[in-house]
Amino acid sequence: MLKSYEELRNIDVKRFCKKRDGLDYLPWAMCVKLLHDNGAEVVRWEPIPDPSTGSSLIMSNQTFTDSKGNTNRCYETRIRVTIDDKEYEMQTPVMNGANPVKDNSMSQQRVWNSMCRAFVKCVALNTGLGFDLWLKEEDGENPDIPRNLDMPASEPKIKSLKNKCASYDVNLEEWLNKRNWKIETLTEGQAAWMLSVLQKQLGDE
Repeated sequence: MLKSYEELRNIDVKRFCKKRDGLDYLPWAMCVKLLHDNGAEVVRWEPIPDPSTGSSLIMSNQTFTDSKGNTNRCYETRIRVTIDDKEYEMQTPVMNGANPVKDNSMSQQRVWNSMCRAFVKCVALNTGLGFDLWLKEEDGENPDIPRNLDMPASEPKIKSLKNKCASYDVNLEEWLNKRNWKIETLTEGQAAWMLSVLQKQLGDE
C-alpha cells in the first residue's frame, strides 16, 4: 500500500534529482521507482490524445508570429496517471525551457519531455512525492538571478536591453514610460524583468 501524502512529501528526493534551467528536477523513471519503493503496486501513465486529431500533441488554432517571422501556437499534452486503484489527469504546456516552442523547432522529444514533466508534477500534486521541488520552482528560486535587485542596473545589462529592443523592433522609451521608469534609474530587477519578457515573448531558441 502506498504511503501517505505526508510520508511521501517528507522523502528527500533531492539526491535523485538532476539540474535543468537552474532548477532541480526528478527524472520520471526515478519517480516511478520511488513510488514502487514506497508501497505502490501499479504505476503507469499514458497520453490522452486530442479527440479532434488523435495526436498526443494538443494545439490551438491560433498562431503567433514574432518579429523574425517565426510562428508558434499554444501546444500542450495531456496524460492519465494510474497509481494502484487511483487515476489522475494532468495537462501541461510544451515548452522550450522557459520559452514557447516555435513551429520550426517542434519535435517528438519536446512532446515526450512535456508528458514526462506532467507525470512527475501529477505525482507530486496527488501523492506528495517531490512536491517541495515544485514549491521552489513556483517561488522562482534560481541562483542565476541577482539578489540585489534594487541596485542600479549594470552597464552591460542596459546595453543588452537596448540591443535586444532594437533587434526586436521594440520601442524601449515608450515601454519605460508606460511603467513610469527611466533608463537612467533602472534597477537590476527591472532590467532583468524586461530582458526576461523579451526572451519569453519574442526570443528564439
